[in-house]
Parts: sequence; structure tokens; C-alpha cells
Amino acid sequence: MPANLLIYGGLLATAAIWGGSFVVMKDAFEKQDVYSFLATRFLIAALIMIALKPGVFKGLSKIFVIRSVIAGCFLAGGYTFQTLGLTLTTVSNTGFITGLYLVFAPLISWIILKRKFYKAHGLAVFCAALGLYLIAYDGISIGLGEILVLISAVLWGGHIVILSEWSDGKNNYALTLIQILISAFILIVLSLSNGYQVPPDFSVWNAILLTAIFATVLAFFMQTKAQSVLTATAAAVLLAMEVPFALMFGLYFNNDPLTVRIALGGSLIMVGMGLIIWWDNKSKNLRNVRD
Repeated sequence: MPANLLIYGGLLATAAIWGGSFVVMKDAFEKQDVYSFLATRFLIAALIMIALKPGVFKGLSKIFVIRSVIAGCFLAGGYTFQTLGLTLTTVSNTGFITGLYLVFAPLISWIILKRKFYKAHGLAVFCAALGLYLIAYDGISIGLGEILVLISAVLWGGHIVILSEWSDGKNNYALTLIQILISAFILIVLSLSNGYQVPPDFSVWNAILLTAIFATVLAFFMQTKAQSVLTATAAAVLLAMEVPFALMFGLYFNNDPLTVRIALGGSLIMVGMGLIIWWDNKSKNLRNVRD
């Protein structure tokens, strides 16, 4: 299989895993505090990765560790501000505003880092953002909750840019693990400040283990690996497929409603994904020229 298909497939698998994780976590969040759930999930994920490769930290440079810690802070910050915002606004508002990382990632890359921004990428971002709007937008009144979620979207957009800039393809395992460790530490502190809750039953433990193994260890490793090759804009559009995947899983497992508007929105996100793949292959834009 061509290397580029593996790259796209890996990032789409990441989006599918994250989309499916909403179904897994939905019932767990009704039984356990969100910060406690996330803290346990990320801690177990970190322990699994250390157990699988105990010598992972050997030979790492200081600059690599610093960059990995920064990436972890952006990742944990995204979860933190999203969770804080979710307590103060609606789920639909949270879903729509969070998805704006799709716009923030290319903006950060273009405006701050002066990276090239191709017209095809712009069209792909527009299609995917419009699709997200059709799926998730339900009217927004700007308040503290919405502002906090918007901050999380900026942080996740920054996280995508950081991985595209700093993931060199040589130490993906270590980069992934350090991000997860930093996230675990921050989330544990937050959970303790609110009173940590032990997972109450087997169903919650099951959700934690599934999301730790698949949505954390496997998904973040695949994202880090793929972003050693893809631009931030391409990665953001491909990761936006998380939304259609979440809809498909919700439709199949929870009998969620499917409307024409939602179907059109999902189709537009897929069009954006297709544009990214077509352009990157047409222009041989894997490992984009960065000057």
C-alpha cells in the first residue's frame, strides 16, 4: 500500500476512534465526574505506553522534551477549557465551537508561522467548516461558557500546528507519551481540586480502558505519526471527519435522528477531506514546503 494512503488512513482511523468514543463515554459521564474520568484515562494510557516501551526516554534531547511538554500543555488545555465551558453552555454549542479548530489551525499556521496556504486548502477548510455548521450549529449566545470552549478550539488548533511543526517522524512514541503524561498530570490536579471520584462500576472502567487504549494511546500515536508528514491544514480537515463518524456511530448504536441538514453537513466535510487528499497527491504536497 502506498505510504500516503497509510498516512491518510491512519488519521482517518484516529478521527473514527474519537468519533466512536463519544458513544462509549456518554453513559460513563453520567456516573463519574468528567475530570476524574479523563484523569484516569490518561494515566492508564501513560502507564500502558511506559510498560510497552520502558526505555522510551533514553537519548532524548532537551529541546525535544521541552517541545513535547508544550504540546502536552496545549492538548490538556484543550480538554480543560472544553470541559469548563461545557458546564456553562449547551452540548450543541460546545460541539460547534470546538470544531472551529478546523479554522484556527490553518490561521495559526498561516498568520503566525507564515506557512503557505493553498487555495485548494482554503476551499477544503470552507467546505468542512460549512459542513460542521450544518451539523452542529443551533444558535449561539456568547457567554462565559462559549468563550471557554472557543479557547479550547484555539488550543487544539495550536496543538495540531505544533505537531505538524515539531513531529519529525523519528521519536513519535516518545512525543506521544510525553503529551499524554503532561495531560494526565494536569487532569489529575483538576480532578483532585474537585474531589476525585473512583470509577463506580465495571461499565465505567470498561469505558476508561477502551478510551485509554484506543482513543488515547493508539489515536494520539497515529495523529503524531501522520503529522510528521502532513501540513496542519490537511490534518485539521481530515480530523474534522470525527464529526461524521460520531454521527454514524450515534445513528447506529443510539438511533440518533438523521436529517437532510445533517447528511448534507457530513457530505461537505467529506468533500473537504477529498479535496485535501486530491491536492496533496496532485502537488506531491506530503511534507509540505515550509518556507
